[in-house]
Amino acid sequence: MITKEKIYNLLQKDGLVYKKPSNLFCFMANYFSCSEEEVKTVFDKLQKNGDIFQDKKGKWLTIPSKDYQKGLFIGNAKGFGFCQTGNVKGESDVFIPANKTLGAIDGDRVIIKVNYQGSEGSEGEVISIYKPVEQVVGIVEKVGANFFLEPDNNHIPFKIKLVKSKNLEDNIRVVALLSRGKIISGSVVEILGKSDDVKAMELGIIRDHNLQSVFPANVMAECDKIPFVVLASQKKNRVDLTNEVIFTIDGEDAQDFDDAVSIKKEDEYYILGVHIADVGEYVKYGSALDEEAYNRGTSVYFPTSVLPMLPEKLSNGICSLNEGVERLTLTCQMKVDGKGNVVEHKIYESVIKSKARLTYTEVAKVLSGQKAIEKAEKVKNELTLMLELSKILQNKKKIKGYLDFEIPEAQFVFDENGLAVGVEKRERNDAHRLIEDFMVLANETIAKHFCDKGVPFVYRVHESPRKEKLNKALDFIKGLGLNVPPVPSEIEPEYYQKLLALIDGHDYTETVNKVLLRSMQKARYTNKNLGHFGLALEYYCHFTSPIRRYPDLTIHRIIKECLHKKALPLARKEELESFTFESGEQSSLTERNAELAEREVDDLWKAYLMKDHIGETFEGIITSVTNYGLFVQLENTVEGLLRIEDLPQDDYLFFEKTLKLKGTRFVFSIGDRISVILANANIFTRKVDFSYKN
Repeated sequence: MITKEKIYNLLQKDGLVYKKPSNLFCFMANYFSCSEEEVKTVFDKLQKNGDIFQDKKGKWLTIPSKDYQKGLFIGNAKGFGFCQTGNVKGESDVFIPANKTLGAIDGDRVIIKVNYQGSEGSEGEVISIYKPVEQVVGIVEKVGANFFLEPDNNHIPFKIKLVKSKNLEDNIRVVALLSRGKIISGSVVEILGKSDDVKAMELGIIRDHNLQSVFPANVMAECDKIPFVVLASQKKNRVDLTNEVIFTIDGEDAQDFDDAVSIKKEDEYYILGVHIADVGEYVKYGSALDEEAYNRGTSVYFPTSVLPMLPEKLSNGICSLNEGVERLTLTCQMKVDGKGNVVEHKIYESVIKSKARLTYTEVAKVLSGQKAIEKAEKVKNELTLMLELSKILQNKKKIKGYLDFEIPEAQFVFDENGLAVGVEKRERNDAHRLIEDFMVLANETIAKHFCDKGVPFVYRVHESPRKEKLNKALDFIKGLGLNVPPVPSEIEPEYYQKLLALIDGHDYTETVNKVLLRSMQKARYTNKNLGHFGLALEYYCHFTSPIRRYPDLTIHRIIKECLHKKALPLARKEELESFTFESGEQSSLTERNAELAEREVDDLWKAYLMKDHIGETFEGIITSVTNYGLFVQLENTVEGLLRIEDLPQDDYLFFEKTLKLKGTRFVFSIGDRISVILANANIFTRKVDFSYKN
C-alpha cells in the first residue's frame, strides 16, 4: 500500500528530476512495488494539496523545503499581497510585491519562493497557484455595452469582466465563476438579489466563503438509498439500550441531535453513558456522501440558517437521536468516582430509544426547583444526579487548571420576515455546563483509550501559548495597576487561572478575558497527541458530534474498525496515519473558514440592526485601543469604532504596551465605561461607527 508519506519522504530525501511524469511514475512504481496508477493517484493528491512542486529545472521539491513555502494569499487593494504561511494571520506572513503575485487574488492557495528574510520581515514571489479561488461575489456594473463585477471582497483590486452577460441587470449582487487566463474573467452562475438587500448580502458572504446549501445530485441519490428506520440486521451484535433512561438536551432551535446521555449511581460511583449517533454506519469512507462531508468539514451556523455537513435527510433523520425512535449509537460508558476520575470505561456499538427531547431551558428549570414540562419532571432524579456529577467534574477541572473565559455569544431575535429586530447575550446555565462537562469527559476518555493503543487518530489539540504573545497581554494587565505573577519557565494552564482570578469581578473582566484569549494559540486538528492547554488535558479529541464535524466522523470509523478487529495490520495503520493527518489539516481549514463566515454574517446583522438607531446614545465598554481610535462594545455585543478625531480635543499619545490613549486632560483604556452616540451603521462594510458623548 503506497501512502502520500512514502512519496513525500522519497522526494524529500533524494529529490528527483524527471521531465516526463510517466517516467517518474514508472520509477516510483518499481521502487514501491505497486502499480503506476496507484502512484499517479497519490502523486496527484500531493500536487493538488500543494505538498510537492516541480521547479524550472524539472526537480520535484517537497513543500515546505529550503526557500519554498505554501500558504494563503492575502490580497491588498493596492495590488501587492502577503502569503500567510502559519495558522494565524500576521504571525508569519511573507510580503509579495505587486509584480510578483503571478496573478494571485485574495483567497488563492499558493506556493511561494522566499527571496529575502530579515529582522523586519520576509519578501517572496508566487511561483504556483495550486488551489485558485473559483468564484467571487460582487455587484454588477454596466460600463457601455459591457458588464463588470465589482467584488464585495475589497482585497481584490480590480473589476472582473463578465462574459456571457445576457439578461444581466445593473446593480444586482451575483456569484461569478472565474476563468483564469492572461486576464481574469467571470460568468454569472447565481443571482442573489438587489445590491442593497440585506438577505442577498448575507447570502453573498456565505458564497464568498464557498459555502453551499444545495448538495450535489450524486450525494442526494446516495442518501436516498439509505434506509430511514433501523433495520433488524443492523442491531445484531449491538448492546440493546432501548429500555434505558436515555435522553437528549439541546437548544430550543436544534434540529439534529447527535448526543444523548444517561446516568445511574452504583454504590459511590456514577455510571455515565454518553451515546453518540453512529453516523459511520451510514456514511461510508470513499462514498459520495463522505467526499462531500470531507470537503465541507463542518456544519456552519448562521443566525437565520444552518448549512449542514450532511444532507438533512441524514442529519435530521436517521442519524438524529430523535425522541421515541430507535437509533444506532456509539456508546462511551464511564464509571466515575466521587473526585471525577474515570476508573473504568467501555466503548461499544449500541442501539437506543431516546425517552425525551429536552431543552436547556426546561432542564435548568428542573435543576433550580422550578416547575417544568412533564417529560423533564419524569427524569428529575437523573437530572439531579447529572448536576451532582457535573459539579464534581467542574471542581476537578478547576484544580487541573481548566480555563473558562466566559465570553458570551450573540443571539439575534428575528421578526416574521426574517429580519433582525434585536440582539442579546446568549444565556449559559447549569444545563449547558453539565452537557459540556459530559462531552469533554467522553472526548478525553476516547482520546486516551486510542492513544494508549497506538491507533492512528485525529486529536483536538491546543498547544501552549508563545511567550512573546503572553508578554504583550501581561504588559496590558500591568497597565491596569495589577500585580502580575512572574511568568514560569514552562507556561501551564494554572498560570492563566491566576491571571483570570486577578481580573475577576471588575468592569474590564470580559475585555481582559478576550485579551488573554488572543494571547493563546488556536486549537486545531492533527494526528499527533499534543494535549489541550485550554482544557488542561493531556488527551483530547472530538468524538461527540459526527453529524456536524468531520473529525468526529473520521474517528468513529476508526473506533468501529477497532471494535470489529482484534488488531490493525501495519499496512492499515500506515494508511490511517496518512488519512488522519490529511483529515486533520482539511478540517482545521474548513473550521477557520466557517468561523470567518459566521463572524462576518453576525457583523452584517448587527450593522443592520443598528442602522435605525443613528443619533441615539449608548453605554459601552472600551474593548480595544489603537493609534487611530477606540473600539467600544455595547451591552448587546455590538462593537464599533470611535475614531481619535472624534474624541475630545487633546494631544493624545498611544501607549502600545498598556493599550492606552493618553492626553493632557483625557485618558482612555481598555475596560473603561464610556457614553457614545451611534454615528453610522453601514451594512455594505458591516462597520459601526460611534462619536463621543460629552
